[in-house]
Amino acid sequence: MPLSADAKEELLQIAQGVLDALSRGDAIEKPDNYSPELEAECGAFVTLHCDGGLRGCIGMITANAPLAVTVSEMAEAAATRDPRFSPVSPEEAELCEIEISVMTPPATITEPETVEPGRHGLIITRAGRRGLLLPQVATEQDWDRETFLRHTCMKAGLPPETWKEPDVTIETFEAEVFGQIQDADK
Repeated sequence: MPLSADAKEELLQIAQGVLDALSRGDAIEKPDNYSPELEAECGAFVTLHCDGGLRGCIGMITANAPLAVTVSEMAEAAATRDPRFSPVSPEEAELCEIEISVMTPPATITEPETVEPGRHGLIITRAGRRGLLLPQVATEQDWDRETFLRHTCMKAGLPPETWKEPDVTIETFEAEVFGQIQDADK
């Protein structure tokens, strides 16, 4: 990070290609011809918004494939395998807005007061449960640090104050977040 404007556009085109294939009912092909900048292996999330609301969001914290491939796979997963939603219909696929979050590797912290909402994403783990919230969630919800920590605990299915417990693991990461808005004529 940071990614060049061309690399961001290329990733958005890859994710859009996945949605276009879904809208036509075509098979989704993994990208095999992409710029060298997209060969880096790093985590990424793809978030889909339709009609102004969340329609799918899936990602990988770390990856063992090139970023271009990870974004393609996460775009398909966000559209078809987010357990909170039914699969995106072909009609919806044409209208979804795409947001991509390319992540830095997570780092374990011991001082929760170092969390900066809007800059850091959070991963909270305890007793086999794990919750993750992207950095932009705190900004979108106008959360302060403690609210962000509480909601990450709840995302893990843990009580809100779990972040204060000595056996909890708190990790932060940063993300380069970018997206596109679909044409209304599509």
